[in-house]
Amino acid sequence: MPFFKVIFLCFLSILSQSTFALGAGEVLPPDQAFKVSAKALAADRIEISWDIAEGYYLYRNKMRFESKTGQIRLGEPVFPAGETHHDENFGDVVIYRNTLNVPVTLSVENGASSLQLLVQYQGCADRGICYPPQKTTFDLKLPAPAATADPVKQLLKGTQSLKLNLFEDELLPPDQAFEFFASVKDDHTLHVNWNIAEGYYLYREKVQLELVNADGVTLGTYDIPRGIPKQDEAFGQVETFHNELGFDLPISRSTQSAQTVTLQAKYQGCADRGVCYPPMSKKIDLALPVAQQLASAPEQLSEQDQIVQSLHKDSFAVTLLSFFGFGLLLSLTPCIFPMIPILSGIIVGHGHRITTGRAFLLSLSYVVASALTYTVFGILAALFGGNLQSAFQQPWIIGLFSGIFVALSLSMFGFYHLELPKSLQVKLHNSSEIHRDGSLLGAAIMGSLSSLIVGPCVAAPLAGALIFIGQTGDAVLGGSALFALGLGMGVPLLLLGASAGKLLPKAGNWLNSTKAVFGVIMLAVAVWMLSRILPGNVIMLLWAMLLIFPAVYLSAVDPLPENSSGWRKLWKGLGLTMLAYGLLLLIGFSLGNSNPLKPLQGLGVNTTQAAEPGIVFERVASAALEARINQAAANHQAVMVDFYADWCISCKEMEAYTFADPRVKQALKGYVLLQVDVTNNTDDDKALLAKYNLIGPPTILFFGVDRQEKTVNRVIGYQDAETFIKSLQRVQS
Repeated sequence: MPFFKVIFLCFLSILSQSTFALGAGEVLPPDQAFKVSAKALAADRIEISWDIAEGYYLYRNKMRFESKTGQIRLGEPVFPAGETHHDENFGDVVIYRNTLNVPVTLSVENGASSLQLLVQYQGCADRGICYPPQKTTFDLKLPAPAATADPVKQLLKGTQSLKLNLFEDELLPPDQAFEFFASVKDDHTLHVNWNIAEGYYLYREKVQLELVNADGVTLGTYDIPRGIPKQDEAFGQVETFHNELGFDLPISRSTQSAQTVTLQAKYQGCADRGVCYPPMSKKIDLALPVAQQLASAPEQLSEQDQIVQSLHKDSFAVTLLSFFGFGLLLSLTPCIFPMIPILSGIIVGHGHRITTGRAFLLSLSYVVASALTYTVFGILAALFGGNLQSAFQQPWIIGLFSGIFVALSLSMFGFYHLELPKSLQVKLHNSSEIHRDGSLLGAAIMGSLSSLIVGPCVAAPLAGALIFIGQTGDAVLGGSALFALGLGMGVPLLLLGASAGKLLPKAGNWLNSTKAVFGVIMLAVAVWMLSRILPGNVIMLLWAMLLIFPAVYLSAVDPLPENSSGWRKLWKGLGLTMLAYGLLLLIGFSLGNSNPLKPLQGLGVNTTQAAEPGIVFERVASAALEARINQAAANHQAVMVDFYADWCISCKEMEAYTFADPRVKQALKGYVLLQVDVTNNTDDDKALLAKYNLIGPPTILFFGVDRQEKTVNRVIGYQDAETFIKSLQRVQS
């Protein structure tokens, strides 16, 4: 069946080629979309390269290389890390964009000096048009192999190696050990390349490039490929390159005229036998052609892309410190707040026996388990795709976890002595105590579950770390950053644990009252979690009950004795307030309202006097998003796309506060407002998130009238109204 699908796809692709001239003339022919070339690097090594046009990509698993020369066999090609792409026909595949270089080793027999190479490949355009498999044949002339050393000379060379390399004249001159080349790739790109002799290596950290005598021309941000990790006696932990190093350099030009610039390269390397060269410098003059267009400003990066770049460049210690700081900032967002009553309930459940040290250890166990779970599931999500936390937002899981909190709260009220069957009492008691027994393991279990179910938030630092892991596969660095992020987010919880032993009342009636308060808080957490899966009016009814029932216990409906204390009057006043608001919620529920913050909305207001509605998004399915963006572009309208989910805490915060602000409504006039609901996390939802390299909601994308996303202006994570308005101003500038 898969083979039939491939044949059918190829047949459709061939038919699509015949329609280029009729309705899709802008689609490039295959030889322009994928410019392929091949060259011989040495007598035993070749390289096949592609220059891939913008908006096109190649499949890795569709590439085949074959030697048509009998005396030459091809080794295994070395493919660089690509981009994971979900294809409707081939499933999850690896693709390449922009440029691709694939080195291949050769096994040459009988002194063959030329190679006939067959290259087969297949690719597609982003718009959904795929090309049939392409075949190209190259005739390559191989360089002459290095002269084979005489056996006697080899013996002498081996003897010399026993003399601790005292014969320094055997070392190659620097220019031969590290041959540096630079060329002009196009009017805005240079290319640099080092050919590194066998037995020598170059330090990644020592490569520095700059332009001299280049008026109006500056180097843009460039990425040096990752090297091989090495523990160096002189420089510590470094990365090195053997055989070859090459990459592109973007340049920014202030004038369009042709000119000559000088590129200066500084680098340093060593021989494998332990002899290192002093730092080297070389200058090369390059003639730039006439620029077709000028870049108005250096390319900017979005916040998460800047974080990805810092992961590539910063040291390990600086990276961990930075992500710990990110975690501290995220601890002030709504994501961490629900964990505070959960941990408080665990500590309070320990009763008057709790000490400051024990409370801190419980908090530490909770935080470390939460950070470890965040790290493990984050790494898995980045390596294999998909936001695994969303899998834990299934209704039955939310309901089960809410039931645990209800059981916890009932145990704090001490209601298990009611007339219930003894067997049921035991089960309820055991279920409520299993994670509240004061043990470090119980706290760790609750911390692990909380990180997955209670607070599945996505913010720029988290997205940056996951993107980095997905691109590089470096789970150690990315996972360490995620762990530091989780620890930073848990700092408020650690402070809570350090102080709980001093703040909790001693044994007595106060302790029972405190436990009852946290029992109500546990019920509030349960209702808050159920709001993800139950209708809004039902949740409003539950909030009303949660306010009215405790108000009764606070003597809201009982008369106060004549000589009541000030504290007794305070609790009655609080109870009356809760009772009054609970009754308002009941009235709002009967009116059909669903917002607990506005229970009487619409009461006594006719249609013409109704309050100004909030932002109304147009819900679009994942598969229909691109078509809707194209439709808006045809009408010369910019587009804002909001990725939303019912289980996303920050999404609802944005909806209730940021999007309800009149200034935000005014700033968004003229935009087509689209919303993609990824609550169910379907295959289409996962494919759309992967297409835009997103981890999950809340995420907001902006598209111009040219249909192109303004990636630098992405909004990831919660933003209040003030911050969001500033983000909109940057989009419009």
